[in-house]
Amino acid sequence: MVFTGMMTQMCIDATVRAAKDFGFKCTVIDDACATRALEVNGNQVKAKDVQTAFLAGLNLYYVDIKNTKDYIAA
Repeated sequence: MVFTGMMTQMCIDATVRAAKDFGFKCTVIDDACATRALEVNGNQVKAKDVQTAFLAGLNLYYVDIKNTKDYIAA
């Protein structure tokens, strides 16, 4: 399955984890996903940092991370 979309830390993360649990091979197209800046306990987290952290976590076990150019070329 190939994943793109909005709110990487919510929709992409949850859907990828569920798909992997059901045995699907998963790929996330990193430049076709997005998020927004978040706040926790008064600390601001930039959207780019949220995106990077969640994709890095998924990359450990759940998905192959590719950009659009590399995915299309493959």
